[in-house]
Amino acid sequence: MKSLRILTTAALTLMLFSGCESQMTQSEKGALLGGALGSGLGAIIGHKTGSAGAGIAIGGVTGALAGGVIGHAGDQTDKQAAQQDEELRRQDAELRRQRRELEELKRQRGGDDGYNNDSGSGARDDYRRDPPPASDSRY
Repeated sequence: MKSLRILTTAALTLMLFSGCESQMTQSEKGALLGGALGSGLGAIIGHKTGSAGAGIAIGGVTGALAGGVIGHAGDQTDKQAAQQDEELRRQDAELRRQRRELEELKRQRGGDDGYNNDSGSGARDDYRRDPPPASDSRY
């Protein structure tokens, strides 16, 4: 019965702190969740072995460390994803700038970009020219 009370207290503590999740990093959330789960499991195991207090302490510390390490990995993944998103945003802005510049250059040249716009194929006009003479080099 005592281990059930401890487990209930740990669960209530976890729910209390989970309301503040918007301000907590994944490392902190992981440490809190790991500590609560570790304490609960430690209480159950410690109760079976006759030392619930030691089980709670060992389980709580072990769970908090494991949860913190896992949460830290999640923080690093989020940081890397944010950096990649920022790089994609910069590349997209550069691509849009280059497209605007290309359109401006086309307007300045009068739309003559060397492509056969009549056929709609996008093929260059110079493919119709005679190919260069083959060299008569013998191997």
